[in-house]
Amino acid sequence: MKRSTLAVLLGSMLSIGVASAHEAGSTIFRMGGILVNANSNSKTTTPVDITLDVRDNAQLGLTATYMVTDNLGVELLGATPFSHKIDATVEPLGVSIPNAVKVKHLPPSLYLQYYFLDKNAGARPYIGAGVNYTRFFNAKSLNSAITDLRVKKHSVGPVVNAGIDIKLVDNVYLNTALWYTHIKTKANFKALGADHEVKIKLDPLIYFAGLSYRF
Repeated sequence: MKRSTLAVLLGSMLSIGVASAHEAGSTIFRMGGILVNANSNSKTTTPVDITLDVRDNAQLGLTATYMVTDNLGVELLGATPFSHKIDATVEPLGVSIPNAVKVKHLPPSLYLQYYFLDKNAGARPYIGAGVNYTRFFNAKSLNSAITDLRVKKHSVGPVVNAGIDIKLVDNVYLNTALWYTHIKTKANFKALGADHEVKIKLDPLIYFAGLSYRF
């Protein structure tokens, strides 16, 4: 009986040791802080030139990765909704309107990753590429001078990713990662007694730091 119990315990310990690797069939969940550096620019398509500048925002980031092989993974990126305040400048008048409007968005992304080094390595850097879908919602004016605000809801673009998992203990890793993507949207609104349309491009760098847990 004692030998059987010992055998079971040894088997469990060996299983735990194997489970600590990034290997085919495993799933890795990551959670931590995520910052969007918006890096925006805008172009007005109506007569009065109005510049819109999107501010940065930080939220809780979440990712889930399934390891297809020891070196290839498929990852889904998510986060709690980002909320960006946007500054406006009426260029002909030189008038700035800080915190003119606010908009929220969700940026789910799906991409294939390649993990370097051996599956049992203490640190595993990786790179990835795929597609980003951004959904804008809850756009609202924060200044009475701007009314009838409408923001194009959908944007699809490429995304690239790089990061590293550094082992802390079995199945738990410190993770840092970044993403670069391309997002387009359009804002229509009334101001100064006229209708305006401004196209906005964002080339955000997205930074993440948190913990990974491997199942």
